[in-house]
Amino acid sequence: RRRRNRCRPQALEEQYSPSRWSPRLDSDTVIQAHMAAMAAGTRRARASTQTALHVPYGAGDGEKLDIYLPPDPAGPFPVLLYIHGGYWQCLSKDESGFAAPPLVSQGVVLVAVGYDTAPRGHMDAMVQQVRRSVVFLVKRFPAARGVYLCGHSAGAHLAAMVLSTDWTEYGVVPDIKGAVLVSGVYDLEPILHTYVNDPLNMSREVARRNSPLLCVPPAAPAGCEVLVAVAQHDSPEFHRQSQEYGQALRAAGWSVSMLDLSGVDHFDIVEKLSEDSYVLTQVGEELPSPL
Repeated sequence: RRRRNRCRPQALEEQYSPSRWSPRLDSDTVIQAHMAAMAAGTRRARASTQTALHVPYGAGDGEKLDIYLPPDPAGPFPVLLYIHGGYWQCLSKDESGFAAPPLVSQGVVLVAVGYDTAPRGHMDAMVQQVRRSVVFLVKRFPAARGVYLCGHSAGAHLAAMVLSTDWTEYGVVPDIKGAVLVSGVYDLEPILHTYVNDPLNMSREVARRNSPLLCVPPAAPAGCEVLVAVAQHDSPEFHRQSQEYGQALRAAGWSVSMLDLSGVDHFDIVEKLSEDSYVLTQVGEELPSPL
């Protein structure tokens, strides 16, 4: 049975403020450093990789993708979607290509997904946008050797919502072989009364229907390997959410691995994806083998 969150509102604010838990830098500095690291890594990736930028997957202004291609793009290859974080209200695909160089060198197509962040975008729409981006990519790369998802923080939430999708209404069934969910939020109810919800303006009903923890489907027959990763210096609430979501997936028959990464916080846990030797990068480089 799911534990009720007993934190007081002020305590919740702290628990869901990832920058307060970093031992490296103060709150403001760690966020600025994170955004700078992602932007610089993406500039390097665009300079060294064959790309197709700002590819529309829908009619909306935010519905665009950046595609990073391997040196030899011929033949079937795995497609990895990276879904950025930023608490559904900041960052974009334009800072989300930083992980491309080590992955494309191994023959993986990396796709950075854009979506309309709050306050322009609302939660239902963001979830639908990311789902439609998957449909678009399945049609664009029909010979792909499987689709893989990687999401960080709010992006991990959106990737988990992709896993909960009933694809019958979309007319395709994507071959999703794996997902790497990094420092995610899988139950949105605790953030309803925190600063996070100010631009989102979610009601309890919206939060519940967009909480992956509350809509875990039975595992697909083909199987999908899910890695739920959390940083040593994430808050106890982030650890709890990751643990409970991983357990819920397992209870529904999913193949799940849990990873608590030492020596990293909520931000550099994903920044290090630009490093070839990093454990999460190596997970991606093993595609299309099982994660």
